[in-house]
Amino acid sequence: MDSLLSNLKIAVPEKIYVKDPESSDLGKRIVEHSIILIDDIGFDSFTFKKLGTCIGSNESSIYRYFESKHKLLLYLSSWYWAWIEYQLVFETHALDPKNKLEKAIEVVTRVIKEDSNFSHINEIALNRIMVNENSKSFLTKEVDQENKDGYFVVYKRIVYRLRDMVKAMKPNYKFASSLASTILEASLHQHFLKVHFTSITDCNNETTPTDFLKNLVLNTLKN
Repeated sequence: MDSLLSNLKIAVPEKIYVKDPESSDLGKRIVEHSIILIDDIGFDSFTFKKLGTCIGSNESSIYRYFESKHKLLLYLSSWYWAWIEYQLVFETHALDPKNKLEKAIEVVTRVIKEDSNFSHINEIALNRIMVNENSKSFLTKEVDQENKDGYFVVYKRIVYRLRDMVKAMKPNYKFASSLASTILEASLHQHFLKVHFTSITDCNNETTPTDFLKNLVLNTLKN
């Protein structure tokens, strides 16, 4: 899988950016250091001025790639889900329905490891951003228009893939889409609780969100 991934470009919806950051060294540095900075100080405290200082470039140069920090967060979120989707497709290929769904849950909920195929992306730090900040990419007044514009197409595509796996395992299950979207959102939420609100989750160093969600989904589909 690694050799195949190395030849693939992670595709992000074009409307999210002004200029593709993958097209230049500056663009890649903007992405690389935005991940480091948001992971360090949080999205609310993050500004293009601070990012410009980190990369030794004018704030105006960042606006040539992204019109706002919201669009940059949407870019990071879309990149992350597209990267997860590639793994999902490769690792579930040719499996029977039950094993396919189990493997899919593992792929989208497991602890992230750094991927050497994308040297300017720290996937571990990006995952922390997804756990802590991802909801800020869509809990906005503009979400309906941004959805129409296709900003969330990658995220939704993963939900559709999971939904189809649920249906393949149990065709008469009435809530396949709801269960599929719950897998993704519950994973991020349980990873958050595991670090910050340990008294209200059973997930810990021994029991992972993957363990919980496999149990939840497979037992739900047995009934």
